[in-house]
Amino acid sequence: MNSNLQFDFIADKEKNTLTVRREFLAGRQLVWDCYTKSELLDQWFAPAPLTTKTKSMDFREGGHWHYAMVEPNGTEYWGYTEYIKIKPIDYYTSSDAFSNEAGEINPDLPRAQWVVTFTDKGENALVETVVTYTSISDLEQVIAMGMEQGMTATLEKLDTLLLNLKK
Repeated sequence: MNSNLQFDFIADKEKNTLTVRREFLAGRQLVWDCYTKSELLDQWFAPAPLTTKTKSMDFREGGHWHYAMVEPNGTEYWGYTEYIKIKPIDYYTSSDAFSNEAGEINPDLPRAQWVVTFTDKGENALVETVVTYTSISDLEQVIAMGMEQGMTATLEKLDTLLLNLKK
């Protein structure tokens, strides 16, 4: 990652939120596409060495993204995102949960509400993601599961993809 790019990871235990602000060396439309198109998400949305595979995606209000993060040995970690509100290239809100391959939500793992906002920062794009959990214990659980390290590694994969797409 270019060390001059903005990257903030803030845990607020009073509000049960994680805020991730990340600047990318690309325009807002291209970054938006990388967050909202399964063929691009599959190329970056998991920390290395994991990969991502989409089972189904319907990016619209009321739609969803059902995907797995896959370890090199084939172990799959399923997730299910429901899209709530979308304003193209500005923001979207979603509900995120761990699931199984059938899309059934795992009630034993934290669910979260996401607000993902895309703004211009000169020629770059700034993405702010605010993830809200229902309790402090849910927030602490995802932090203990490695959310900060996972997000850092995942966003570095997006940096690489954006460089390749801009060529």
